[in-house]
Amino acid sequence: MKVYSVSLGCPKNRVDTEHFLGSLGSDVSLVPHLGRADVVFINTCGFILPAVQESVRTILDAVAHCGRLKRRPFLVVGGCLSGRYGVTELAKEIPEVDLWLDGIERSTWAEQLLTRLSLPLPPAGRLLSTPPSYAWLKISDGCRHHCAFCTIPAIRGRHRSLSRAVLREEASLLLERGVKELVLVAQDTTAWGEDIDEPHGLVSLLEELVKLDGLQRLRLMYLYPAGISKKLLSFIADTGAPVLPYFDIPLQHAHPEILQRMGRPFAGDPRKAVDRIRTALPEAALRTSLIVGFPGETEAHFKALCDFVQDMQCAHLGVFAYQPEEGTPAASFPNQLPDAVKEERRAAIMRIQAEISESWLSSFVGQKMEVLVDAPHPEWPGLHTGRVWFQAPEIDGVTYISGEGVTPGALVEANIEESAVYDLTALVE
Repeated sequence: MKVYSVSLGCPKNRVDTEHFLGSLGSDVSLVPHLGRADVVFINTCGFILPAVQESVRTILDAVAHCGRLKRRPFLVVGGCLSGRYGVTELAKEIPEVDLWLDGIERSTWAEQLLTRLSLPLPPAGRLLSTPPSYAWLKISDGCRHHCAFCTIPAIRGRHRSLSRAVLREEASLLLERGVKELVLVAQDTTAWGEDIDEPHGLVSLLEELVKLDGLQRLRLMYLYPAGISKKLLSFIADTGAPVLPYFDIPLQHAHPEILQRMGRPFAGDPRKAVDRIRTALPEAALRTSLIVGFPGETEAHFKALCDFVQDMQCAHLGVFAYQPEEGTPAASFPNQLPDAVKEERRAAIMRIQAEISESWLSSFVGQKMEVLVDAPHPEWPGLHTGRVWFQAPEIDGVTYISGEGVTPGALVEANIEESAVYDLTALVE
């Protein structure tokens, strides 16, 4: 079976795609062009309106392309678009899709397709699409929170943790394949274990994973502020490598009035969460995401957010202009802001962060640091992209690296030669 695959949206979707493809059997091969495929698979994103539009556009482009082929491939669509709007409604709107897969019961995707094609179901597997250096490890799905702006609980359902045994086995298999960095992802990583009677929560999973042979880096993403406990911080501080002192915390805002309107589970002063981390781990690198232009956000609220960004000096920052999403409480809130104001505020925050990032990265020039090499540069022979410990894959800046022993998957010590606004340049001598 030749498969052409498109995975849109977040790393959690990427993991779902990899499990789906790996569970179709050993005879599956990925092809780079839709016209050479027996099956076309599109894993959609439906988190916000631009993602919905991209997903629909991708499906319609595939439908049009398939319609021009002499031998039409079997078109399969799943993911968050299905979770948000339902497969029955979507099948009416785009009947050219041969199989719509449910957005919540993702573990059955391969079985549904193979049943339709009258093919046997092989053992479950995973076909990695990332470089040999790292892999995503999704530890739970769904969400227990009900933020006023978010569609995720409706799309992915209630929070559901994968068992410790399942995750240990999957992590072991990934490491046996040469992966050096595991990146833990979930909608709320700190919530892992609460629904399956794990008395020590996330810490008990981390204790299991750090014992595995071959693990060089363990990175935690999507940590909710309220879940960053003293126990978790103590474990990370006491354990050290391979657990990285890297904290990805989606704060979304800094002013308590806006946080309360957002319905955030941590609606107090986010500085306390940041201070708690830096007290336990002074060297920690922090990443956060913010939403500007939420309904009712005044100039005073925005100034407080700008001051927060300046004061906190986060290593990495993502800023999004608020989108009123159909079906969410915030979409009907009064005092919606014009798009132009939201974009101005987003750009203003990013200007502040650019100065912070450029200054911070310059402090590493002249140091020797370990770089995990991801892939060859597509345009410059001999140059590769990699990451130092405070750079997460795909969302942070990169380290451009060259020199002896620099190959994908290698962890090498290099001199940091130059810095830019978001990236580093390194050389192995």
